Amino acid sequence: MSLLTAFRPGEVWLDTAGEPIQAHGGGVLFHEGIYYWYGENKDAENETVIQEIEGRQQTVVRRRVPVRGVSCYSSTDLYNWTHAGIVLPAVPNDPEHDLHPSRVMERPKVLYNRPTGTFVMWFHADSADYRDACAGVAVADAPAGPFHYLGSCRPHDAMSRDMTLFQDNDGKAYHIHSSEENRTLHVTLLSDDFRQPAGPYARIFENQSREAPAWFTHNGRYHMISSGCTGWAPNRAEHAVADTPFGPWQSLGDPCVGPSAERTFEGQSTHVLPVHGKPGQFILMLDQWNPTALRESRYVWLPIEFDGDRLRIAWRDRWSLADQPG
Repeated sequence: MSLLTAFRPGEVWLDTAGEPIQAHGGGVLFHEGIYYWYGENKDAENETVIQEIEGRQQTVVRRRVPVRGVSCYSSTDLYNWTHAGIVLPAVPNDPEHDLHPSRVMERPKVLYNRPTGTFVMWFHADSADYRDACAGVAVADAPAGPFHYLGSCRPHDAMSRDMTLFQDNDGKAYHIHSSEENRTLHVTLLSDDFRQPAGPYARIFENQSREAPAWFTHNGRYHMISSGCTGWAPNRAEHAVADTPFGPWQSLGDPCVGPSAERTFEGQSTHVLPVHGKPGQFILMLDQWNPTALRESRYVWLPIEFDGDRLRIAWRDRWSLADQPG
């Protein structure tokens, strides 16, 4: 197959072997000249159950697939991705394990810890009914794994669902997650090895029901893009800025413009990707969820434009890095 030379948001994105990319709810790490894209592998049929509806037994498609694990893809140009495998697989033989197919494994993110020379993954680890609300941690000696699972926790004894990781310019790392039944976001400083919460932590956007946080820094300020809490249904994005990770955070409203902007182009934020070697060039990564056929969910990557602190994210049917300043 021919190599890609541009992004086509919302279209089926194939890897270099011609297979649809399975890296949902993911994030990208740049390490030694290579980008690594980690995400949920949802390459399975949605589960079905038999329910009685209006007095009849009917098959109902559930909005979940069995946990398969975390996929990893590598690229040098951000267009063409090679599958490196499932680097943290499910554990099918132990129903009590956090990685059993019957559970929830969402939004994996990976950081490189330079002092230890290890790659540290965090993700949302949960029961099928979302009551456990924990964060899982795994480590590897190489970016393409294999990752070794360490276990899960509730950071500072608080619920942890939709999440991301952020590494600051000083090397410190933070875990940002929806907590308190998704009503409030928590920002937690991680330990020096990135493997556990250290403290302090802050509660931000209290009682505002934000999730799907994506963080980055630009011109000395911290930026966050997040979504509302409407399950699998798309909603309006929100952009906020702060002078420190712990805030105070100021909301600047919806950064999306154009058709379907009020529904974030039918997507939901998962990560903001800095383009290596091009200061000031960032890509917002979105998932277009297909809840009744999750394996067919699409990806939307769009460039971020700046007007001071404010962002502008517009829909593009096709675009390339060469089109952008920086």
